[in-house]
Amino acid sequence: MKVELYDTTLRDGAQSEYISFTVKDKLIIAKKLDELGIHYVEGGFPSSNPKDAEFFSKVKEIEFENSRIVAFGSTRHAKVKAEDDMNLRSLVDTGTDYVTIFGKSWDMHVRDALKILPEENLSMITDSIEYLREHGIKVFFDAEHFFDGYMNNKEYAMKTLRAAEEAKASCLVLCDTNGGALPFNILEILNEVKGKIKTALGIHAHNDSDSSVANSVIAVRAGTTQVHGTINGYGERCGNANLCSVIPNIKLKLHIDCINDNQLKKLTEVSKLVAELANLSHLHNMPYVGRSAFAHKGGVHIDAVLKNPSTYEHIKPELVGNERRFLISDLSGKSNILEKAKELGLKLGKGSPEVRIILNQLKEMEKQGYQFEGAEASFELLLMRTLGMIKKFFVLDGFRITVDTHDEELTSEGTVKVRVGNRYEHTAAEGNGPVNALDNALRKALEKFYPSLRDVYLTDYKVRVLDTTEGTGAKVRVLIESTDGKDIWSTVGVSENIIEASLKALIDSIEYKLHRTRGQSPPIKMGGLPREKQG
Repeated sequence: MKVELYDTTLRDGAQSEYISFTVKDKLIIAKKLDELGIHYVEGGFPSSNPKDAEFFSKVKEIEFENSRIVAFGSTRHAKVKAEDDMNLRSLVDTGTDYVTIFGKSWDMHVRDALKILPEENLSMITDSIEYLREHGIKVFFDAEHFFDGYMNNKEYAMKTLRAAEEAKASCLVLCDTNGGALPFNILEILNEVKGKIKTALGIHAHNDSDSSVANSVIAVRAGTTQVHGTINGYGERCGNANLCSVIPNIKLKLHIDCINDNQLKKLTEVSKLVAELANLSHLHNMPYVGRSAFAHKGGVHIDAVLKNPSTYEHIKPELVGNERRFLISDLSGKSNILEKAKELGLKLGKGSPEVRIILNQLKEMEKQGYQFEGAEASFELLLMRTLGMIKKFFVLDGFRITVDTHDEELTSEGTVKVRVGNRYEHTAAEGNGPVNALDNALRKALEKFYPSLRDVYLTDYKVRVLDTTEGTGAKVRVLIESTDGKDIWSTVGVSENIIEASLKALIDSIEYKLHRTRGQSPPIKMGGLPREKQG
């Protein structure tokens, strides 16, 4: 059985709240989808906005190995001939070989939304498909609201499909536009429809009942050969079927090779790229591609996974380009510590006294409010410091934060005094807040000694009040995410003073970068401090 993947991230996904792709973004994503092996990439609705029209103009300059670009539009307007319809003419003008048009298949929409006779709607479907085919275009017909329409008036819903089939549409895509159908609805209706239609069927599921992935997979199992969806499930309201789950479910669970093994390994990479271009956080708990999809926290789980990954993993993470992670928390056992040490190239035996020291220190710090499962860089530093295997790159001798008002605007300035070896640097910098000012001042002071810090910047900053009953005197936990444009790492700090908590996380962030790059400067002997071995 052959199943074709149809991505609508650039059109349906772009209708998601908070998402607005630029033309450049759309071109980058289209090329990445091609590398992933997606068969059809829907570029947009050319008659709806200039941005989509520009996309179709520029995408012609890109060579695609696997994907065919598809333009999207609607059937002709009522009382307008197909050849005079601006929407259909704009579809032809894109020059794509494939076009998807949607038409009403629910008589309620025909009656209440379009306010036309049912027969006129059927003519609109037929005329539109025939007009596009006369221009040498292959047409996919999206039967909008099909499942709702079928459950309310199956006779009319089937008439819309037959009209599209008689006009020789290449695929009839059954849409759960409101996203309210459940898998048993999809299966029952498909089993009835497929015996009455000869044309290939597709599925286009929305996620308003949180069933779009299951609906898509059950539709494939029932015989549909084209599956629509978006990367990360982006889309209007609650989104569309998430192709990052649909694809591995089809390939690894139904054993249908919709893409090849090497393409499947790009899935996590594509998921993260699209999230980045959408300017949204990559959801950690997404199946298959999320950062937590193969993360293990409990000591018993980790011990079992180390012996046999299948004990707590349904697939190998590398199949989808993801990786296994062992989290560090107060639930950790020796297995967690040993595995983390192994990742860092450190040889520790299960009976090593260092393991017990680290474990006790970890649990004591978590009792104070630290949390390392989201701050793996801080844990790595804790491990290396306990083993005496990390260089002391600098000492913060003092700092000051001032917040002032000027022209009714608050300004912040941070002043720091740092020591590197026997040299001192006293530096000030402004910021849009006290933490930002302190961060700017600290890095400004250290960049003279460690140029690699010029590439480092914060990408996320979170504050969590740990005991709300203490009010403004409560202890807080600050979690900072940093990047150098290549790697991303997270650090943590805890204190009753939010500035101090932030400073602890900032210092960890800088020391982690310097440790990973060995400072990218000659080793400096720290006066009055023990000299550690340099790796």
